[in-house]
Amino acid sequence: MGVLQKSKPARYSAVGLVRRGLRGDTWPRVWREVPLKKSYDVVIIGGGVHGLATAYYLATNHGITDVAVLDKAYLGSGGSGRNTAIVRSNYLTPEGVAFYDRSLQLYKTMAADLNMNVMFSERGHMTLAHTDGALRTMHWRAEVNKLQNINSSVIDPAEVKKLAPSLDTSSHPRYPILGALYHPPGGTIRHDAVVWGYARGADARGVEMHQKTEVLDITVEGGSGPDGKGPGGTVTGVRTSKGDISAPIVVNCTAGWATLISDMAGVRLPISTRPLQAAVTEPVKVFLPTVVVSGSLHVYVSQTDRGELVFGASVDPFNNYSVRGSLDFTEELASHVLELMPGISRMRLLRQWAGLCDMTPDYSPVMGFTPVQGFLCDVGWGTYGFKAGPVSGEQMAYCIATNETPELISAFNLSRFAAGELVGEKGAAAVGH
Repeated sequence: MGVLQKSKPARYSAVGLVRRGLRGDTWPRVWREVPLKKSYDVVIIGGGVHGLATAYYLATNHGITDVAVLDKAYLGSGGSGRNTAIVRSNYLTPEGVAFYDRSLQLYKTMAADLNMNVMFSERGHMTLAHTDGALRTMHWRAEVNKLQNINSSVIDPAEVKKLAPSLDTSSHPRYPILGALYHPPGGTIRHDAVVWGYARGADARGVEMHQKTEVLDITVEGGSGPDGKGPGGTVTGVRTSKGDISAPIVVNCTAGWATLISDMAGVRLPISTRPLQAAVTEPVKVFLPTVVVSGSLHVYVSQTDRGELVFGASVDPFNNYSVRGSLDFTEELASHVLELMPGISRMRLLRQWAGLCDMTPDYSPVMGFTPVQGFLCDVGWGTYGFKAGPVSGEQMAYCIATNETPELISAFNLSRFAAGELVGEKGAAAVGH
């Protein structure tokens, strides 16, 4: 990765940058490229925000540095680089609210903690209600949030108009705006800067990042399955495209491929994978100061500092591994966005893309230990994995270092599906990315 090391800004003045460009100098790398060793204390599969954060907090909080992060492509190539970079904590369940609020707090201090400008922007998050039923849900979420000391409240259409003047709050639309759940601490952050910051921080503490290293199998001994894997077994390492590695702890931090990796260890996950599409417009003068979400219209939008509008919708209604955009998405997105903001009809859409979302039955993740000793999971993040990256890394690192499940993630264990103790987050996560 030839990215400028932002931790030393004084070394590169504007003139210095031009000189380096004209000379064709090689930019210093953000993290090292080192040969793959034969063994590590911990192997983390997945070089996105979750995997890198886990590695960073293992080294920073627990002094565990003999760690390898493996990614079959490049760091941040998956969901971490394909999301819309929205962060918030106004979820529906008490477990979800506490969890995501901790992540939001870590995002707020991340620039100082990692010594990198991650461009955190606290601009507020507004979830619109178009029906009486939706409005009741907003009041429900607001009360749950308040009980957890989270700043959220229901506002009326007049207040919505003050916060986002471009929205049509009249009674003319097919789905008029009846109110909104307003969450002032919500906002956006630069997703690639978060990836680079965690990678650089982990590297500085001795963690190794290995790109273009695909995991082909996970070696398990003593399992009760016909192949010797599965419940009761113990992880001994991984097989990769660059050779075998022995390790007593292997962590699955993948998105899109979570079931494939877990199957290698003989652990079945109740996950289906669906694409989530997004799009961005040409840049214009900033006019949308807050994040706007409409669950009824299946759309959400925010504006970047450069003036682009970033749009997203709900996941595609079928299982697929495609990360290409579709015309159906573009047409539906445009129609719904124009219902909210008719004034942007002349703006041009520049590009669209998709990311892979691992959906669980209750829209909550799978975190912590599994029936295979030494094999842990941090997967099943659906449409909201990026905003959970920091807290997931922090809690998974604690889990690995102490061999105990921290209270903050205890509700997200794999066994909850068999026990019928689901953590239903669909009401706050279906489109509220």
